[in-house]
Amino acid sequence: MVKASFCIREDSASFTVKGHSGFAEAGEDIVCAAVSSAAYMAVNTVTEILGEKGSVKVKDGYLQFKVSGNSAARDIIRGLLLHLEELSKDYPDYVTVTTEV
Repeated sequence: MVKASFCIREDSASFTVKGHSGFAEAGEDIVCAAVSSAAYMAVNTVTEILGEKGSVKVKDGYLQFKVSGNSAARDIIRGLLLHLEELSKDYPDYVTVTTEV
């Protein structure tokens, strides 16, 4: 199962995505592909388009991203949160999303 957790505050935002969905075999897993693609798009938009210096940690089945300050960066991460919440509604056995306050 893919587990995504988010922490969005007034001055910072972060998310962690970990695990594999198990929906299908590697290379054919549309759920895993949807999560990975959206997460990388969020990171790349914040770092490459907005020019923010976030902290990124990546390894197999794991992506963590943290950024401070920029409200546009937080909005992009909120967009990722909404996207993954919708995926978790469509694939509740394969994706879970939690948020911290």
